[in-house]
Amino acid sequence: MSKEQVQQHDSTGHGADSLHAAPGTHASGHSAGHDDGKFTFNKLLDQLGDHHELNIFFGHYEILPIILMDETNSFHTYANLHAMEESGQFTMHHPAAPHKIVSTTLKDAAGAPVGPKLDLSVTNFVAYQWIAMILVTILFGIARSRYRKSPLSAPRGIQNVLESLVVYVRDQIVQPNVGTEKRASRLMPFMLSLFFFILSLNLISLLPGAHAATGALPVTMALATCTLIVVNYIAFKDAGVKAWFAHLLGGAPAYIAPIMVPIELVGIITKPFALMIRLFANMTAGHIVLMSLVGLIFFFAQEMGPTVGWGVAPISVLFSVFIYLLELLVAFLQAYIFTMLSAVFVGLALGDHAQHDDHHHAEAH
Repeated sequence: MSKEQVQQHDSTGHGADSLHAAPGTHASGHSAGHDDGKFTFNKLLDQLGDHHELNIFFGHYEILPIILMDETNSFHTYANLHAMEESGQFTMHHPAAPHKIVSTTLKDAAGAPVGPKLDLSVTNFVAYQWIAMILVTILFGIARSRYRKSPLSAPRGIQNVLESLVVYVRDQIVQPNVGTEKRASRLMPFMLSLFFFILSLNLISLLPGAHAATGALPVTMALATCTLIVVNYIAFKDAGVKAWFAHLLGGAPAYIAPIMVPIELVGIITKPFALMIRLFANMTAGHIVLMSLVGLIFFFAQEMGPTVGWGVAPISVLFSVFIYLLELLVAFLQAYIFTMLSAVFVGLALGDHAQHDDHHHAEAH
């Protein structure tokens, strides 16, 4: 963006007042712009993206705060989108930049509206992540309170479900891959956090009108980055720095290090990158198929008449139910795969040191 900006009010009617959403539409911009009212798959799939309002149970709730930093490094905070529009400083309804937050008065040298320098707003996907964290905290809080009240009683209800999942993650995912029981115990908080956080987000996305936060690359990238950090930290701590650098040679002689080290470094980065893409692609694909199947009803009704639309509806609904049940399976499967591969990567990073608790113990043997 050019630093040369012209501070001027748009005299063609694009000022703050004219840019507000029309009555009956949401300030998010879903209904803004040049909308001819016709159904298109692009409009339908656009709903899968992130938004500045909470979308759940087919409702759009403008309750998420907007936090923006302008070109002068000044912060602007609003209670929601409606409050932002009312302030007249920023809008999401500028004809030159629909569905994007831009200034109502600033333009760059090319005449395009200027967006905020930094957008720290709480978006739809961020809200889902908060809901998932709160939900997991509440469920484990309930289980913890029951254990404290009756530590010797058989688990029941949600306590039994959580215990079964925790034991499965420990005995079938973490310990067989990371080597020792001591290391598995150290890694359990991270692995359980991964598993239950991803599972919660996946299940929340199956609620009516909800979106998949795990279908957003920034979310999956953050999870993969955490795995990258933990895997290499464990390798450094348990195998030792010397062993970690030796692992970069892949067992090859030292004189070919200029070739092997870059390849191994790419491999270290590629593993979490694959995690990121796998989770993103699987969760996004299922929701695209679901929305496309439902969209067929409206498409045929629009193009060929209501009778054809009603005729397509039973087939579309049956396939949608099948895909929905498949998505329920995928929700658990993707949480399992992400956690499993994270544990596998720890074992691969440790190499021959996987069966020892630390590198000092390994050297003693």
